Amino acid sequence: MKNLILLLVTLLFIAGCTSNKTEFNISNNGVEAQVLQLKNHQISYTVKKDGHVIIDTSLIGIIVNEKSLGSNSKIKLSDRFSEEFDYSMFGGKNTANHKANISKFEIKEKDGFTWFLEFLVSVEGVAYRYIVPGTGTQDVKGELSSFRFPNNTKVWYFERNNDWKLKSHAGEWLCSDISKMPTVSKMGPVQGLTITCEMPAGGYALVAEAALYNYSGMRLEAIGDNTFKANFTEDEKGFEIEGDILTPWRCILLADDLNSLVNNTLVPSLNPKPDERLFADMSWIKPGKAAWYWWSGKFSTFEAEKRTVDNAEKLGFEYTMVDEGWERWSNKWETVTELCNYAKNKNVGIFLWKHSDQLNFPENGYALMAGFLDSLKQTGAVGVKVDFMNGETKSLINFDEALLKLAAERKLMVNFHGCQQSSGEYRTYPNEVSREGIRGVELNNMKEGPLSASHNAALPFTRYVTGHADYTPLAFTAPGETTWAHQLATLVCYYSPFQCIAENPEYLLKTQKIQPAINFINEVPSVWDETFVLPQSKIGELAILARRKGNDWYLGVLSAGEKKQLQVNCNFLKEGNYSAEIFSDDILAEPVPLEGLNPRANLTKRNTAIPFKKEAIICDKNNKLMLNLAANGGAVIWFKAREK
Repeated sequence: MKNLILLLVTLLFIAGCTSNKTEFNISNNGVEAQVLQLKNHQISYTVKKDGHVIIDTSLIGIIVNEKSLGSNSKIKLSDRFSEEFDYSMFGGKNTANHKANISKFEIKEKDGFTWFLEFLVSVEGVAYRYIVPGTGTQDVKGELSSFRFPNNTKVWYFERNNDWKLKSHAGEWLCSDISKMPTVSKMGPVQGLTITCEMPAGGYALVAEAALYNYSGMRLEAIGDNTFKANFTEDEKGFEIEGDILTPWRCILLADDLNSLVNNTLVPSLNPKPDERLFADMSWIKPGKAAWYWWSGKFSTFEAEKRTVDNAEKLGFEYTMVDEGWERWSNKWETVTELCNYAKNKNVGIFLWKHSDQLNFPENGYALMAGFLDSLKQTGAVGVKVDFMNGETKSLINFDEALLKLAAERKLMVNFHGCQQSSGEYRTYPNEVSREGIRGVELNNMKEGPLSASHNAALPFTRYVTGHADYTPLAFTAPGETTWAHQLATLVCYYSPFQCIAENPEYLLKTQKIQPAINFINEVPSVWDETFVLPQSKIGELAILARRKGNDWYLGVLSAGEKKQLQVNCNFLKEGNYSAEIFSDDILAEPVPLEGLNPRANLTKRNTAIPFKKEAIICDKNNKLMLNLAANGGAVIWFKAREK
């Protein structure tokens, strides 16, 4: 009934969009937003790119203190301005460039109450947010914000057939026609952000939010008529904000092709720059890879973690991730201190796991959390992994920011798990070096898994667009339906300043078939200077990403479906010659038996894997290389610049 009412309201609203409306246009290089006051005084907007409709007439408004702001309003333009800046980042490229035109509107309700709307347009997309002045406690009951797409839009969304779907955001990426979104999921019509849309006229649109602070995280409810409406965990109960309300930006990222989509940095750009007091010195924030015991045994011992440190040193990894279980150790703080000292002597940093329930006490400025972080810092650990937030209510968003602030004050890095996707907060808090909000390869060790190759081939164009993710790549002993070369390619196609490697480090070091790739595993970066998506890429079918670090390039291929032959045009390379190491599917080799290699692996669907083979050639930007991909296969090419 609720969805039917929402649909009727939308249809009645659209019916009133034909005349006597006030229009304001904001444009930027072919991207145009139009803000409308309709004859019934409802505020709405549209978005076009190169003349093609991306968002058809859709509602704008917010419900505060039982008032539906934007439903019976008068709007006037109060300011227009532009902004332009660059900033450094740890991601798929090292520098983001932001240039946008912004219009600010004053909106007066029938009773005289005045609030504000900001609209931003850049070549990377369109975003808007609400500013509602007030004193004391303001009660937010929801938003009218909606996104109405054209017919035949293809929507990529994440699905999980249980109530964890909107807690951990760890669903499988699937696609459907926009018309089917209200009923496509057994879990109901509400989808988590982000969603990626393939537009009927070509190009892509991705709905996200940016700068999620002091607010509840937005989800999207499919209400029919190709429309998503803003939805919040608190639903009709609402949530409270003290003083003025500044909402997150509601974003529609736009791209002509997948290369532009992957390189879109609108979401982090809409976050505030880092606090100069907290981040005057950022030398303690160091990207790198981590060894992890969890893949081979859930609860580790002190001795096992010492071996993991030894293995991290041998592999050239910068960190180890000490997961759940260390708090059961005898004299835990003294023992962890001993481990951290041992690791420091080997130039390895330690991250420690913690359940959020043991820290989420807001009293006295999260004093209990501060005390825990003080103890963690005293051990010599360099970061913390906080798990099981399981939602995005306003109280949990407040918790996240408090953790980032308190950790930054102690020069500690943070990895969030059991959480929602990124809204670009890593720009404001660069000590956030990873977050989950993704269906990662740990599912290959669970009954619910393993992951599909299609899911993997969708991730660079869906979840990863708005920020880093702790997928924990590389699973040789439990690759699911994928090949070993496919697994190697996840190290290139997925990025994170804290790249936690899933596979048992002892297996990596001791397995003869892996040794030809061990130097690649050691050297492959976790963040990049530049990224280029090859044009053959297609969401959920084929992801081909070339990434540069310094003078070297790394190309990763993730394929889903039948075997295929792929021609790689090397024109993304710079001038000069390169020594290229090619790791590809060894289709003619005997499959590797997986039984007994990983006691936790889910091998019910496949208990063998196709290994990789290694070749070496000299090439330059004029070469076209041919790769033979197995079913659900992959490849990696490491281009090492040769001295002239």
